[in-house]
Amino acid sequence: MLTVLIPAKNERLNIRPCIESARAIADEILLADSGSTDGTTDIARQLGCRVIERELIDFSNFKNWAIPQARHAWVLVLDADERVTPRLADEIRLTLANPPSELDGFWIGRENYFMGRRIRHCGWNSDAVFRLFRRDVCRYTNRRVHEAVAVAPARAGRLVAKLAHYTVWDYDRYLAKIAHYTRLGALDLHERGRRAHFAGMFFRVPLRFLQLYVFRLGFLDGLAGLQICMLTAMTGFLKQARLWELEHALPQPDPERDRERKAA
Repeated sequence: MLTVLIPAKNERLNIRPCIESARAIADEILLADSGSTDGTTDIARQLGCRVIERELIDFSNFKNWAIPQARHAWVLVLDADERVTPRLADEIRLTLANPPSELDGFWIGRENYFMGRRIRHCGWNSDAVFRLFRRDVCRYTNRRVHEAVAVAPARAGRLVAKLAHYTVWDYDRYLAKIAHYTRLGALDLHERGRRAHFAGMFFRVPLRFLQLYVFRLGFLDGLAGLQICMLTAMTGFLKQARLWELEHALPQPDPERDRERKAA
């Protein structure tokens, strides 16, 4: 009935608890790996998962390659830093026992954690993802990052229970993630004809921070909330800055190449 699909790369610290949380509902657990070198695939195989491997081009392309390889009619896409809670497992099991024919899938809310601490505001409280869907109907739109499943609103339901999402454990990995995501996001914007401009770069950080910290009550999450709101605002700025980079940055001089040309 249900394949749990886990896209992953170098998720040794996350993959075991992720898989163990999915066992309560999965008829199959399919790990789609994009080049792990830290033992992620070994752990998955030890836990009985089927593993498929391919190079990552972009997130939507990778997931659309993996979805048809699921053996069951319904697919739950689960990131390695997410966990299926017991309440969500019960709701999914009950829902798929008699799935409504008028729906192609379901939105699932997320309880988000920052370095192990539950965040209840900062805009994270309204976070939801479309992750449980019919294998043969739903595919991701063509975006490099923050990809979404193309589904008509009338064909999408919503579950009550939530995923647990441990999005940040330390700054080293989080900053690397921001660097990767802002680069992909800037490429998406550039291909759609968007251009960096002064107002977007200058006002984005303070306005976004004000929205999240004050109007979305981020201050109630203490120092963790302060960090999240500032990081989110800065991420928007970095995406605009990287968009400017694509348009205006000059190539770094290559003295060795120039020397070789002169010698020739």
